[in-house]
Amino acid sequence: MTDILIGRNESTSVSLDPQYGNRHGMIAGATGTGKSVSLMVLAEGFSKLGVPCFLADAKGDLAGLAMAAGDPGDTLKARLAKLGLNDWKPQANPVIFWDIYGKLGHPVRATISEMGPTLLGRILELNDTQEGVLEVIFKVADDQGWLLLDLPDLRAMLGFAAENAKTISTQYGLISTQSIAAIQRNLLKLEQDGADQFFGEPALELSDLMRQDMSGRGVINVLAADQLILKPRLYSTFLLWLLSELFEQLPEVGDLEQPKLVFFFDEAHLLFDDAPAALQQRVEQVVRLIRSKGVGVYFCSQNPDDVPGNILGQLGNRVQHALRAFTPRDQKAVKAAAETFVANPKLKVGEAITQLAVGEALASTLRDGGVPTPVEQVLVSAPTARIGAITETERATVRQRSPVGGKYDTAVNRESAAEILAQRAEHKTAEVAAGKDASGASESPGWGGAIKDALLGTSRRQGMIEAMAKSASRTVGTRIGQQIVRGVLGSIFGGKR
Repeated sequence: MTDILIGRNESTSVSLDPQYGNRHGMIAGATGTGKSVSLMVLAEGFSKLGVPCFLADAKGDLAGLAMAAGDPGDTLKARLAKLGLNDWKPQANPVIFWDIYGKLGHPVRATISEMGPTLLGRILELNDTQEGVLEVIFKVADDQGWLLLDLPDLRAMLGFAAENAKTISTQYGLISTQSIAAIQRNLLKLEQDGADQFFGEPALELSDLMRQDMSGRGVINVLAADQLILKPRLYSTFLLWLLSELFEQLPEVGDLEQPKLVFFFDEAHLLFDDAPAALQQRVEQVVRLIRSKGVGVYFCSQNPDDVPGNILGQLGNRVQHALRAFTPRDQKAVKAAAETFVANPKLKVGEAITQLAVGEALASTLRDGGVPTPVEQVLVSAPTARIGAITETERATVRQRSPVGGKYDTAVNRESAAEILAQRAEHKTAEVAAGKDASGASESPGWGGAIKDALLGTSRRQGMIEAMAKSASRTVGTRIGQQIVRGVLGSIFGGKR
């Protein structure tokens, strides 16, 4: 099995052993120092081994992975000569474009039920009390077997909870109309940000992210995030949801010869900014345990300290580009980055980090036994795909060839909570109207009339048949609800829809 070449210097090279690709990693460095190129090198390397990848394209420059690089100029030829890449040739990668807004790629959707109250509460910026109310509302919907697929479903459920707040509070815990109103206001703001396009069906299936092309190369899934990045909570929560879905759905496989999927999380600091301590602990748990599911997670950020120490300690494969020590925080970041590498007596890491040229990096990977190698200063390898953006025509051509376009490009809307509650309201209105129409009629005379009233009920009293039907309905609802089990981050365990 071929290692993934990260870079070389005059005396040695640094490569990533695919066996340790699921031990996670970190690509860090200041803006413009070459992080995107390092990410492309790793993604291409995994793809050639047949490993699918998922990455977010925050600046639009990673879309070039779908196009072969042009003929090498003098600068690239000199770089290739230094790297000893004599067999290098331009080559495109199998790419599928995705976009939450459905403009630059296939729409990415998830249902409200799959997202769960914990992550949805983060998107809505709810406080602890409001998030508790949201959890109660999800519990009521789960117990009744009412699907929450899109924002209208959640809005209908909030209205139902407001109308039945006293009953729900008695059974599930106190909920207030003020908290429900606050959730509704934040929901309106979320809808104005375009999240109504994200919630719905057909929901993304993980199997479509774990594809190979006809030649056996892993497909690189590129999420257009240039607009999404402007909504940092939606961006980070979406990627966190995707990570939690992988954690909940994939089986335990232990250590494989190579990962089943590699997940690149760009602008990693957005995941942890303003994150409650409980949520951060859950993220740490997922990152620590998802390795055994065969998934590698690679964080990309400007400073290593953007990632909490408990998670940073799990990132065994490291590529560190230049940092600029202009401020006290920068100096602290340089020191922290230097201390996380295995020392190399030939290299003063603290000084080297601030003096790296564009395209150079300090690199260390896990080797035999999962032991990190001493850090080396290397010239980063050159990707075979184009570095930079692509045209609208090129993007459209890639989308037309996509194997999943027919599955996701058209939205569907099946019966769910909004429709069920609307039908209940219509039925109730019809019953009231029927009761008014019959209010002047005399009661049925005799024993026959009494039995009929007992079974079917009157305008003022519920009959036995109706009572039994409601009881059966509640039982069925409870059984359906029992099938909805939520995982560590609140999403549906096992992907049950």
